[in-house]
Amino acid sequence: MRQATEHIPDRSKRLIVLRFSALGDVALMVPVLMAFLETYPDYSVTLVTRPRFSPIFNKIEGVNVLEARLEGAHKGIIGLFRLHRSIRKLEPEAIVDLHNVLRTKVLRLFFSAKTIGIRAIDKGRSEKRALTRSSKKIYKPLKHTSKRYKEVFEGLGYSFNLKSTHILPKGTMPNNIVDRGQLGGKLIGIAPFAAHKGKMYSLTRLEKVIKALNDHLDCTILCFGGGDKEKSAIAHWSSQYPNCINLIGQVSFDEELKVISNLDLMLSMDSGNGHLAAIFGVPTLTLWGITHPFAGFAPYGQPEEHRLLADRTRFPQIPTSIYGNTYPEGYEEAINTISEEEIISRILAIIDQNA
Repeated sequence: MRQATEHIPDRSKRLIVLRFSALGDVALMVPVLMAFLETYPDYSVTLVTRPRFSPIFNKIEGVNVLEARLEGAHKGIIGLFRLHRSIRKLEPEAIVDLHNVLRTKVLRLFFSAKTIGIRAIDKGRSEKRALTRSSKKIYKPLKHTSKRYKEVFEGLGYSFNLKSTHILPKGTMPNNIVDRGQLGGKLIGIAPFAAHKGKMYSLTRLEKVIKALNDHLDCTILCFGGGDKEKSAIAHWSSQYPNCINLIGQVSFDEELKVISNLDLMLSMDSGNGHLAAIFGVPTLTLWGITHPFAGFAPYGQPEEHRLLADRTRFPQIPTSIYGNTYPEGYEEAINTISEEEIISRILAIIDQNA
């Protein structure tokens, strides 16, 4: 087993880490990379990922991003070979594939003749199929994704421990956010959207949560996520409730990260924004519909009481899929078995606990 060095880091050794998407999975690399670099300070990590994810890793000393332009210069087999040549110039000691999809398999194939270590993640597909199938379901918690990532490094001989302290530092609140109004009281983020309908709480019911927070708590509510369609769907919240600010489409991703890092609490669906808040150590309350934390994708370092789950007595096939893209008819309503009162009560309890 390789031993950690104790000298001043010169970053003379390099690992290549591959992970192109998705946002939540990319964010979950943060504590793993921080833990690795803390234990092996003479290493640097070059993360090969999509350009839009670069701001997540700006504050991690020892991590550099090599942008994978998969719709441009690195598209197709020729593009991947071009990306392979860029990686090869860095003379890495090993390739750590935390994605294990067709593109990364092709990249690994290009390196197979080289005398470097190569290891890919075991996604536990058979376990996940057993968890999500409708009959003979094996309902038990699976490994968290951060642990699966860690095991890839361990397979190459690197040993380290994940800790709750492996989180990103708070950023400076952007001036254009401060200038939009007085950010008074507790800062509560709300990310009401998700990629699939069965993972998204009713906006009508969520508005009742916002109204209650507006009426009973000294706070500023900041809304995240989505595009133009989602922005217009909740535009009236910011006009109806004086302490509610709609940030959708109003800030850059880098600015959004800085705002998230300053929150006192994030309320999120099973979506990327919940993971972003958690990697800054922000208390993150997540709502779960047809997906489930047992699949191993809960936000990093958050306790179980920071999760509210749909009623499985009424919807026994939950989880119906890992990512929420498939579910039986009617299951899109499962998440709405979580009551507004439960959400409000849990938010207030978390705020009080962290006061």
